[in-house]
Amino acid sequence: MPLTWRRCFRMGGAAPAAARMSGSGMARDRDVAAFGDRAQRYDQGWRGQMHHQIADRTADLALTCVPAPKRILDIGCGTGYLLGRLAARAPGAEVLAGIDAAPAMIEVAQAAAADDRLRFVAGTAGRLPWPAASFDLVVSTTSFDHWADQRAGLAECARVLAPGGCLVLADLFSALLLPTLLAGRRGKARTRRRAARLLTTAGLHAPRWHRLYAVIIQAVTATK
Repeated sequence: MPLTWRRCFRMGGAAPAAARMSGSGMARDRDVAAFGDRAQRYDQGWRGQMHHQIADRTADLALTCVPAPKRILDIGCGTGYLLGRLAARAPGAEVLAGIDAAPAMIEVAQAAAADDRLRFVAGTAGRLPWPAASFDLVVSTTSFDHWADQRAGLAECARVLAPGGCLVLADLFSALLLPTLLAGRRGKARTRRRAARLLTTAGLHAPRWHRLYAVIIQAVTATK
């Protein structure tokens, strides 16, 4: 692994990711703490099954967009389930990197990693510790809604994507969620229109929408 990449993964270490984030935000801190508390049992029960189904469908979509990825990044990787699935289906991939704001999730992902190409680091979407044009495929499932700064996070996605690379973003996107924008999720991109605007502003092109799970979990793909 190149020196630059080794430095990136050393940055994740033990320091809590929330402490490195710009702009505190109690809601964001609660999100990180909640996911940290659930890390050991995140893949269990009906919620675990749901997350796995979403991840499996995201993997299908991602490999349709980039059939033979070489460098993959999962933002909000959680326990590493999606990256593990992609590792099994992308034998030509050189590196599969995961980043999550909850250090406890990273610990679980590292313990479960069964492929030497898998690398995990604690950190946030708004400050990705990789050089520009590092990945040809970036994925994120049910994480975008928790990003402290969605605009900055998408700008970082665009920065680390190589020209021609693809972003696959799966989360809550529906007009049915408009009422929530007046309450706890004020300012979030929970509709196609808002999300598409942020993607375009970030420098990503040709957003295409895909029904992924139930009514409100949808995915959007966009290219660099």
